[in-house]
Amino acid sequence: MNRDQKKKLIKKYGKHDKDTGSAQVQVAILTFRIKELTDHLKDHKGDQHSRKGLLNLVGQRRRHLKYLKDRNKEMYEDMIAKLKLRK
Repeated sequence: MNRDQKKKLIKKYGKHDKDTGSAQVQVAILTFRIKELTDHLKDHKGDQHSRKGLLNLVGQRRRHLKYLKDRNKEMYEDMIAKLKLRK
């Protein structure tokens, strides 16, 4: 993930341009990183260190989504729909 990609995600999901800490932005950034790592692991099946990192990212995203669900159910459902996380 480069700086421009991160800025786009912050602009799309954040409350303002410098909003990097809100749960919505964190979930969006983590989702992007998870997709990148998933693609990497498809090519490099033996890369166990990256697999461990992927599991950590998935756990972080799960905790952020749980926080969103507890605090603001509508925002949680909106994020799930926008990022196409659940069916």
